[in-house]
Amino acid sequence: MEASLSPYCSTKHLQVSSSFFAGSVLSSKSFIRMSNHQLLLPWLFLLFSFHFSQADVGTAATYTPPYIPTACYGNLASQFPSSNLFAAAGEGIWDNGAACGRQYLIKCISVAAPSTCILDQTIQVKIVDRAQTSASRPSRGGTTVVLSTTAFESIVNGSPATINIEFQQV
Repeated sequence: MEASLSPYCSTKHLQVSSSFFAGSVLSSKSFIRMSNHQLLLPWLFLLFSFHFSQADVGTAATYTPPYIPTACYGNLASQFPSSNLFAAAGEGIWDNGAACGRQYLIKCISVAAPSTCILDQTIQVKIVDRAQTSASRPSRGGTTVVLSTTAFESIVNGSPATINIEFQQV
């Protein structure tokens, strides 16, 4: 019988495979005995893991008026959202100007000074400028985004020069 098997398969291999499938059958019986609650927990974990894994981590600074002219829209006053939640894009997300008008969800995740982040606060900002060429200089260069004063104060207590953020394009 062993002569009829392919050169990549032996009787020993078949015995190991058989025991693997027998183990699978046993585990499926225990699967049937699991409650709905036990079955739901792994799916919830995967759902929430997927949701949070879409965000990137970066840094943010702030800048103050004058905000115009901007690299995206020049002197057009209507470029700013009524909420004043807007930002200038750092070089990492500038994308040769394609970032103009993009919306980002931004959340403060840490700062050097403890209790500075407003941890349960997430804001949505519109990109209206390029940080490198903004009319007003950022509190710190080289960050992922530079937030308007209103946006920065919405997610931070105090006035640190830079914060660590979680951000996601929407």
